[in-house]
Amino acid sequence: MSRNTYNDVPPDILDNEEDDDSVAVESGSDVEFDLEANPSSVQRGTEVIRRFWTTLPNAPGVYRMFDAKGDVLYVGKAKSLKARVGSYARGQAHSNRIARMIAETSSMEFVTTATETEALLLEANLIKQLKPRYNVLLRDDKSLPYILLTADHAAPQLVKHRGARKRKGDYYGPFASVWAVNRTINALQRAFLLRSCNDSYFENRTRPCLLYQIKRCSGPCTNEIPPEDYAELVAEARAFLSGKSNAVKQRITEEMQQAAEELEFERAARCRDRLAALSAIQGVQGINTQSVEEADVFALDEQAGQFCVEVFFFRNWQNWGNRAYFPKADKSMTPDEVLGSFLAQFYDDKPAPRLILLSHEIEDAELMAAALSTKAETRVEIHAPQRGERRQLIDYVLRNAKEALGRRLADTASQQKLLISLGQAFGMNKAPRRVEIYDNSHIMGTNAVGAMVVAGANGFMKQHYRTFNMKSEDLKPGDDYGMMREMLQRRFARLVKEEPKTPDQQEYASPPDPEDAFPSWPDLVLIDGGKGQLEAARQALADVGVGEDDVTLVGIAKGRDRDAGRETFFKIGQPAFKLPPRDPALYFVQRLRDEAHRFAIGTHRAKRKREMVKNPLDEIPGIGPTRKRALLHHFGTVKAIQRAALEDLMKAPGVNAATARAVYDFFHERG
Repeated sequence: MSRNTYNDVPPDILDNEEDDDSVAVESGSDVEFDLEANPSSVQRGTEVIRRFWTTLPNAPGVYRMFDAKGDVLYVGKAKSLKARVGSYARGQAHSNRIARMIAETSSMEFVTTATETEALLLEANLIKQLKPRYNVLLRDDKSLPYILLTADHAAPQLVKHRGARKRKGDYYGPFASVWAVNRTINALQRAFLLRSCNDSYFENRTRPCLLYQIKRCSGPCTNEIPPEDYAELVAEARAFLSGKSNAVKQRITEEMQQAAEELEFERAARCRDRLAALSAIQGVQGINTQSVEEADVFALDEQAGQFCVEVFFFRNWQNWGNRAYFPKADKSMTPDEVLGSFLAQFYDDKPAPRLILLSHEIEDAELMAAALSTKAETRVEIHAPQRGERRQLIDYVLRNAKEALGRRLADTASQQKLLISLGQAFGMNKAPRRVEIYDNSHIMGTNAVGAMVVAGANGFMKQHYRTFNMKSEDLKPGDDYGMMREMLQRRFARLVKEEPKTPDQQEYASPPDPEDAFPSWPDLVLIDGGKGQLEAARQALADVGVGEDDVTLVGIAKGRDRDAGRETFFKIGQPAFKLPPRDPALYFVQRLRDEAHRFAIGTHRAKRKREMVKNPLDEIPGIGPTRKRALLHHFGTVKAIQRAALEDLMKAPGVNAATARAVYDFFHERG
């Protein structure tokens, strides 16, 4: 693949000055672009594209269109760059969406690729990175969870995994939710008795843990099971998760019968329990299917200009859950266009199954299948079934998509009304689009954390949540005011530096379309606390150059006896006030505050738990997992390492003189 940037466009074409008749309309807007009323802006964009077109090769590749500010408008792929870009340069027969895009185009960049398949994969990658305004955008704030059967230890571990798949082992999934993963892992533990503890915990065991006692682990840490027998359990688990469930169940059944015949009733009972656990995994299905062993099923629904893609995951004839996505797309796009673009981005960071079922035919189905087959290194098929059981499956998933989108539209309408009432309650001249709520949590000043919760027209925006570990050396333990100042200073100092606030000229009585870009700056900041906390927040914002007109600050003091509904509100320059007891805005504020409490306390507990189980060896520079394991194997415990002499440390396998000195100095300096 080669990258070619064509910059032979004359300066007058790339001039950033806008003419009087130029227009710029956001993608997805209800404003129609009138070709007859704005011919010069489209003509100017067409001329820009035509200049680039003259030098393009007849080769596959990816093209990017930029506006006058340098922002990416659109990313597309082509079998022939010259032919594809030439279709924009003809200046006629364009939809309103394409006409708007052409009118805003001031520059283009191109990447040539060896094949169209490579272009398709690159296009999906660039769309997810750049989030162009005129593309379909997959708004996926979290990666999907997997089950990992590790292969980097003598006793493989069965754990849930999310994120980059760097650890050696076999990954099974994806699952629709962590709940589905936990449910499956619990059943697999009962069925195969594989360990779920981490390596450090495993290495330091001197007797079996509770999971062994309740028959959820075979106890490889203390050699309760021979290594060869544990390896057999691992092989059975791998076979079951790979789709050979019937063979595994047959072997366990035969073992149970043999044990019963030999009057080994305890072993027969264990086999019986394992069979019951396997049946539980296979029996938990939202829908029954006889013809789909491994597939992802996609169904798209459109209502009121919004799209929903429902995805069901099937592995080993089991329903591993479902998830609804709400991609951002222009209202003029057809369902098959949206689904095709969504599909390419969906599999950009995850492997595809052998079969993909769709509710709509997509234009590049064969090309998509070839690209996914290349990535997965196995054949991937893409079908849009029209009859039979697979069509019934599509209809079921489509019904779920319709229901999910209906719920979202209803929730959005309700949320918009709440934002309007919130803006009115706090005297704002417009309804807030982004609300941030701040809280902190600690125990006597220890493990102090701050938390930021964000809400908007689509409800709680969890992908925008943030936590703050208190770093200031001047901060006294338990100083809530100081923690609030530090949290807000760090948050808004970064905001001012990276995204300076621009004047908002638009005044509106209701929030804009929730599908519009979510703003980075909050309109309303809620502080959990009274006058003191509010003043600390005001000073923090003033220190970083944020004025009272930029952000509305409101403090929330708990009512007498901390009763909900008796809160007092504080706003700079105004006397304290209360909201009517049954005011919807009051209930909304309580929900926001409770979510901030939940998030702050949960973060604090997680930090406290990490500190409690922290291994001192993790703090020593140069001590990685291998050397840590070598030290623990040699000495047995951290206390033994701490008491060891320098000469004894040097005798540990895999530990050189420099490492031994680092370990010795670390513990003796601390002592």
